[in-house]
Amino acid sequence: MSQQPSGGTITGPGGRIAVVAAALLDDLSRPRTLLTAQRTEPPRLAGGWELPGGKVDPGEDLMTALAREIREELGVEITVGQHIPGPLEGWWPLGASYALAVWTAGVRDGIPQPLEDHAQLRWLTRADLWSVPWLASNSPIVEAVAATVWNRPASPGPAPTQ
Repeated sequence: MSQQPSGGTITGPGGRIAVVAAALLDDLSRPRTLLTAQRTEPPRLAGGWELPGGKVDPGEDLMTALAREIREELGVEITVGQHIPGPLEGWWPLGASYALAVWTAGVRDGIPQPLEDHAQLRWLTRADLWSVPWLASNSPIVEAVAATVWNRPASPGPAPTQ
């Protein structure tokens, strides 16, 4: 799934920058809710909602990067569940330069808090998945997570009327 050139940095398909994220669930065996995080930066992404995670640092493997990113951003230790494969050799494209690897995960220790890069967190039920404005790059990932953990596709459905 990943490539590690001689420089020691894992890259995604086509040399894209590797990013990892957790679809953090309240319970890995019987999930009822999914954690989402509201971005504070960069300005073009601020206010959008995403799955927490971040870039893989030089010398890190994907699991080490995932655990570190979730610890830094949310202050929790996680148990990693299953990989949620994307359409790009198992990765999810994030624009032309980045590729995202996603796994389900559960909190092993701590209570998630928005410590870094996020203004707030929300636990969403399947019915509430589309109550936040997901970043465009995360919408298909959320659909795949819902299909995987709740055994049927999630659909944003029609926009609510006022």
